[in-house]
Amino acid sequence: MTPEARREVLVPADLAGAGDRDPATMPGRVRPVDPVAEPAEEMDEIGLRPRNLAEFVGQGQLTEHLRIVIEAALKRRQPVDHLLFAGPPGLGKTSLAGIVAAEMGVGLRITAGPVLVRAGDLAALLTDLQEGDVLFIDEVHRLPRSVEEILYPAMEDFKLDILIGKGPTARSIRLDLPHFTLVGATTRTGLVAGPLRDRFGFVGRLDHYEVHELESIVTRSAAILGVPIDVDGARRIAERSRGTPRIANRLLRRVRDFVEVRAEGTITSEAAVAGLDVFGVDELGLDKVDRSILEVLCLRFGGRPVGLTTLAQCIGEEPDTIEDAYEPYLLQQGLLQRTTRGRVAAPRAWAHLGLTPVESALL
Repeated sequence: MTPEARREVLVPADLAGAGDRDPATMPGRVRPVDPVAEPAEEMDEIGLRPRNLAEFVGQGQLTEHLRIVIEAALKRRQPVDHLLFAGPPGLGKTSLAGIVAAEMGVGLRITAGPVLVRAGDLAALLTDLQEGDVLFIDEVHRLPRSVEEILYPAMEDFKLDILIGKGPTARSIRLDLPHFTLVGATTRTGLVAGPLRDRFGFVGRLDHYEVHELESIVTRSAAILGVPIDVDGARRIAERSRGTPRIANRLLRRVRDFVEVRAEGTITSEAAVAGLDVFGVDELGLDKVDRSILEVLCLRFGGRPVGLTTLAQCIGEEPDTIEDAYEPYLLQQGLLQRTTRGRVAAPRAWAHLGLTPVESALL
């Protein structure tokens, strides 16, 4: 098959002519950052990501396993085995994918499960890879089944099966792919299909961070941003970050804004607390919506069980948003209980709001 015919088969219609464009604008390709075109906060986020395993804070057991896997691959001069990172959002799955590529000295291509709608979308990415490249697929559990099935021979045999034509004249061809590393990230491990999960050579689970680990992350990020911060200030931010580096860096930027406008420009313990209070983040890391959920359970319903749909209507959020974004942390902190009759505020929620539990809530 000629290169032109091969390209016609593999490249979807919406990518036609991509070879005539700047490669940096190709979908899924890491592009250079333009300081003029990128929003300042996005630039901050890019700059705050760790660039290698030495800079990555926390997840000690996972990073040690990953270090062994990478060093072994380098000694064998082979690509790293396919990796799957699982865990709540904001813990560093994307950063780890970039670190794997950097440690191996290869290119990184980034895409997401919902973006790959057609089999041709994934085929275009796979055939554009170079030997040893890392292909990172975020939210890999949301890959369509037709796209997912193309990955199976690509991951195991580095082959791509393509069907040409339709009806009786259709025929299948198998193309060779360069050896690459697929790094998948998921927040819902249970939704990753078994055949896909089994093809990953290493599955790593990321857990929430300890306060001292977040304190180190905040201190490092403040140095990159050029913000003066003391130990107590970093600790106050870390304590309210829900065990998540992404939230810690976001709160750091908001406190930075506060001290530049309302304080002396240095993040001290008092300045950090005052800034976080202004932005509605309390000592447990709860925001306005979290407190609204607890207030509805404690005050409006007096401690009685409340259904998810009713709770969502009371605070003006979607049920899925409450269940996926807010409930997990409230459950982890012992502020909320899920019963067969509905959601109930735990005794700690009453104490946090400064309320006395009504008799029905103690039953």
